[in-house]
Amino acid sequence: MARLSAVAGYIYQSATAIVLIFAISHLLGAADYTSFSLALASSQLLCVLMFEWLQLAGLRFLAAADGHEAARLRWSLLCAGLLSALALVLIGACASKLSRLSPDIVALGLSVAMLQGFADLYFLTIRLCDRLGLASCLLALRASAVLGGAVAGAAFWGTAEATLIGIASGQAAGLAAGLVTHRARLARPPLSILLRDWSEFCRYGLLAAGASVIHLSVPVLLRFIIVSRLGATGASAGFSIALDLLQRPFGVLNAAIHTISYPEVVQDFERGGASRPADSARRMFEFMVCTTVVLLGGLIGFIPDAAHLLLAQDSLDGFLATAPMVALFYFLHLHLQSTVALVPHLEKLAIRLVVVATTQLILVAAASALAAAAGLSPRGAVASASAATVIVIVLALGPTVQYRAVPRAILIVQALAAAMLIGSLASMPIQPLWLAAKIVIAGLAAAIVAWRGDFLMLARHSKP
Repeated sequence: MARLSAVAGYIYQSATAIVLIFAISHLLGAADYTSFSLALASSQLLCVLMFEWLQLAGLRFLAAADGHEAARLRWSLLCAGLLSALALVLIGACASKLSRLSPDIVALGLSVAMLQGFADLYFLTIRLCDRLGLASCLLALRASAVLGGAVAGAAFWGTAEATLIGIASGQAAGLAAGLVTHRARLARPPLSILLRDWSEFCRYGLLAAGASVIHLSVPVLLRFIIVSRLGATGASAGFSIALDLLQRPFGVLNAAIHTISYPEVVQDFERGGASRPADSARRMFEFMVCTTVVLLGGLIGFIPDAAHLLLAQDSLDGFLATAPMVALFYFLHLHLQSTVALVPHLEKLAIRLVVVATTQLILVAAASALAAAAGLSPRGAVASASAATVIVIVLALGPTVQYRAVPRAILIVQALAAAMLIGSLASMPIQPLWLAAKIVIAGLAAAIVAWRGDFLMLARHSKP
């Protein structure tokens, strides 16, 4: 049941992220939304830059530790998190000199990045204390607080600054709830041991996080290339909303799968026998591929309904024109960043991760820039970026193929069939009764795929 509650919590978090984007796009004017969107995207990039290396190191080292070693690693991890928060403030203050955004927006974006990064790190330590259910509840609580704060700021004051204050308040509330509800056992090590832990975190975590930062830079760069061509228009706002909106479901689902499955994969890799690590990785691959394929179909199938119900008219056409292709791009981007990278993470091939990420950045930038220069539509530019990502995926599959953790073909076929069925629902009329029917059909198709794959291992746990 802990896995089921975790998935439900992450689905709720994804839903609140989608509602937040739609709500803020309605409540803010085009100029304020553009500033808010750029500040939020930049804060996410800074958060990854300063905290992702600790997230990755914590998952890789803490997942296989127990007892006193785990308590020591938690102390080392949280101390490193505090230093990263301080460095974020200093680096952000210097970088703000080069930004076109106002100093207030820059300061608020830094606050959001700092609070989110440290809260994510603390929630990770809770998850790795075998408190998956509590960690999921805290993530859902934080998502609610962020949504409420952002909507309140945008509704009452109608500015990007007020909206960012609301988001920062929600992040702070989530962190406070985590500190109150769980106190993980800590063990303060000698300075030499602390420095040794930090050195191990850095050797693996910094390079792996560098790859994550480069991957996160890809959609940011794609945004700047296309928006600079379109200018401040309704089409530009619609494209920006598509980038903001459709990244979140994939990101949240990926985080849910890693939170649920990755610690087990690491434990089997470190302690398992000859076949157990490959079996564990295969189950995780099946989980990731099948659920994201169904998610892609669901996004395509429900894009028209969501857009007509929630988007402002001036950005509607730009959103509808680009959203399906943006969803496909994020699907490919996720699997390059996570699925293809799983085995290199297990084997600590961090340099390979950086090379793959850099290759994607270069190819996507070149392809989208050439498409924009040739006069292609934003949809064509995103299609070019997707094609470039497919090329990188094919080139980077070597370690995964050698690991022989091949997903079962029947599950992939079933997921593809479900995704095509759900995606075809986009052609149905945009009316409340039809929408209800679409939700029922999509829910049944997704449930069948989840049951056939036993992704939550409910059948396994029900056996005597």
